[in-house]
Amino acid sequence: MNGEVVTELPWLYAGIASYALAFMVTGIALLRTGGAGAAAIAARPDRYVLGLLVGAVALLTISLAERWVRIGHGPFVDLFELLISQMFSLGLVYTVAYWRIPLLRPTAIIVLPVLLCMGAWVLTVDPAASAFPPTYYHDWKWAHVIFGKFFLAFCLIGTGLAGIILLRDAPVISRLLRHMPSDAVLDTVAWRFMLLALIFESLMLIAGAVWAQDAWGRYWAWDALETSSFINWLLLGIAIHVRFTYRVSIRAGAAAIIGIFVFAFFTYFGAPFYSEAAHKGVI
Repeated sequence: MNGEVVTELPWLYAGIASYALAFMVTGIALLRTGGAGAAAIAARPDRYVLGLLVGAVALLTISLAERWVRIGHGPFVDLFELLISQMFSLGLVYTVAYWRIPLLRPTAIIVLPVLLCMGAWVLTVDPAASAFPPTYYHDWKWAHVIFGKFFLAFCLIGTGLAGIILLRDAPVISRLLRHMPSDAVLDTVAWRFMLLALIFESLMLIAGAVWAQDAWGRYWAWDALETSSFINWLLLGIAIHVRFTYRVSIRAGAAAIIGIFVFAFFTYFGAPFYSEAAHKGVI
């Protein structure tokens, strides 16, 4: 780290710990209320989980602010910054959804391990500051990033619901999830979130093209990230079309949702770092 004092790390560690505690409380609540009915799971443990989620988002906000002040630019360039930024934005959107939509609360048993995997990953990454490319000083960059964050967050929520549907096939876990609505209800809600994801991915691609034209003089270059993002958009659009046009089993639809999220995750955290294109931050 070249002697840098990385002041954001304590806040990062505390934020990850808060997500971990929220996951533990969710697991304990499911074990204690498995099969006891919806009223039991809607009781006090959810308040604790919500408080821990809010705490995690607040701590990650401080971590991002500390880094921003320390290095002088937003969390857009290297993998360390992107992981913290996504843990913050995914956590923020999920926390609001958890608060406003009680049906989603047991999905924390699926969603929080994803955030914790990102937390474990970021702890292995060098936190040294990277140079900020001149092309990143652009308003459409902000729009592109924000739309992308909502796209991935809505995919994650859909994945949480799809995971619940698939976990019900396991005899032991099915008892713990008995209080949840029927698979048909979860399927409907999950695909509504995937529709939102499609809208925001479309906006992300449009904003990215406008930014690219101003920054690099072309709307599209078919680099690794652009191509992968476009394939993700096609897959999501096709999946939604098939879901609403043909008789697809609920479990097949759930598997498709999870596959789309996994593809999106590796697009966001993989393609920019093995490609030498502009998105890597070297131009």
